Amino acid sequence: MEKIPLTRAGFEKLEAELKHLKTVERPAIISAISEAREHGDLSENAEYHSAKEKQSFIEGRIKELEGVISLAEVIDPSKLSGTIKFGATVALVDEDTDEEKTYQIVGEYEADIENGKLNIKSPLARALIGKDVGDSVEVRTPGGDRAYEILKISFL
Repeated sequence: MEKIPLTRAGFEKLEAELKHLKTVERPAIISAISEAREHGDLSENAEYHSAKEKQSFIEGRIKELEGVISLAEVIDPSKLSGTIKFGATVALVDEDTDEEKTYQIVGEYEADIENGKLNIKSPLARALIGKDVGDSVEVRTPGGDRAYEILKISFL
C-alpha cells in the first residue's frame, strides 16, 4: 500500500472528524433509526429510510478515514528546505494579471483551494514541484493555459 502524505494539521483534522463521527454522529443516527422503527411500517417510513441512508454514509466515511489514517505519512514541512516539494508554502504571481496567490502544497485529503491548500496531484502543484524562486511555470488548467512566476518559498 502506498503511503498518503499529510501535514500534521491535516492529520489531526482527519482524526478529529473520525472521532466526531464515532462518538457523536454514529450514536445519534442509531437513536434516530430506533425511533423511526417505532413508527410502524418500515416500507412506507421515510424517516427510517432517510436515517438508514445517513447511517450508510457515516459508516462509509468512517471506513475511508480509518484507511487514510492507517496509511498516513505525517510530514513536518518545518524540517524541509530547498526547492518546492510537499508541504511548501509558495507565493506566485500570475504573469498575465499580476495577481498574487499563496498556496501550501498538501495531500489530497486535506486539500482546500478556498483556504490556500493545494492538492499535490493538481496540475499547478505538479508543475511547481522541484522549482525554485524566480522560476516560471506554465500550467494547463481547465480555464486555459496560465503562466506563474514563483516569488517565495517557505516551509512553515
